[in-house]
Amino acid sequence: MPGLQSALYTGSVMHHRLRPREHRLRYSIFYLLLDLDEIDALAGGLRLFSRNRFNLFSFHDSDHGEGASVSPRGRIERHLQEAGIECGGPIRLLTMPRILGYAFNPLSIYFCHRKNGSLSAIFYEVNNTFGQRHNYLIPVPAGMKGAIRQESPKSFYVSPFMGTDMAYSFSVVPPGRQLAVSVIGRDAQGPLIVAKLAATRQELTDAALARAFCAYPLLTLKVIVGIYWEALLIRLKGIRLQHRPSPPDRPVTLGLNVEQAGVRPAKDSTNVLR
Repeated sequence: MPGLQSALYTGSVMHHRLRPREHRLRYSIFYLLLDLDEIDALAGGLRLFSRNRFNLFSFHDSDHGEGASVSPRGRIERHLQEAGIECGGPIRLLTMPRILGYAFNPLSIYFCHRKNGSLSAIFYEVNNTFGQRHNYLIPVPAGMKGAIRQESPKSFYVSPFMGTDMAYSFSVVPPGRQLAVSVIGRDAQGPLIVAKLAATRQELTDAALARAFCAYPLLTLKVIVGIYWEALLIRLKGIRLQHRPSPPDRPVTLGLNVEQAGVRPAKDSTNVLR
C-alpha cells in the first residue's frame, strides 16, 4: 500500500549442513515485512490480508511472543527496556503470514528502531517443531552501516540433530530494496550449519499477495512438511538424534555485536557453500 513502510519480500532460503554428513537444501520463499504500527491499516486496506481472523493471508498476534495479552509492540518494547536498549521508533517484523489459516515460522525477525529512525536492535524469534519458542536480542550500535554482524550463544533446542553447545554468528543487511540474512551455527570444531536468506522488496498490495499465493501456493504448509522431509533424509544419512533439553527459563537470550564482543567478524561462509 502506498505511503506505508510494510512490504513483501520474495527470494530464496538455503541451508547447508557441513558435517558429519553434508546435507544441502534450497527453496523459494516470501516474507512480509510488517510495521507493527501499520498492521491494522493493512488489514483495513487490503482485501486479502486480515488481522486475527481468517483470510487468504492473515497475521495473528498469538503466533508470536509468549502468549501474553499485550500488543506485539508493547511486548518487544518491554524486552528492549529490560535490556537497557533505546526504543520508541518503528518496529518492523519480518515473518511469514498465515496462509488459509496456517503458519509455521522457524525464524521471525524484528527490526527495532530508535526515535530518530536508526536501528537499535535486532530481535530474533525462533520456533521449533515441539511447540516451543525462544528469542535472541542483540543491540545495534548507533551509526552502524552496512551488514550488521552479531554473535550469541545458542540456548534453545531447534533441530533434533544438533545440540545446544553451540554459538550463532549472524550477518544481516536490514530491509531496503534488498534483504539478506546469514546465520552460521558453530560448535567446538567450527562451522556446522549455514543458513541464508536473500530477498527483494515489492510493494505490499492485493495484486502482489495474489501473485505470491500463485507462485508459492500453501507455502507455510510446505515449510513444515519440508522440515520433516529433510529430517528424514538427514536421519537416513546416519546422523544421530540429540537429547532435547528443557527450554531456557527466560524467554530472551542477550547477544552482542561483534564489535561489542571484541572479536573479529566470523569468516565469510562463501567457501563452504560451493
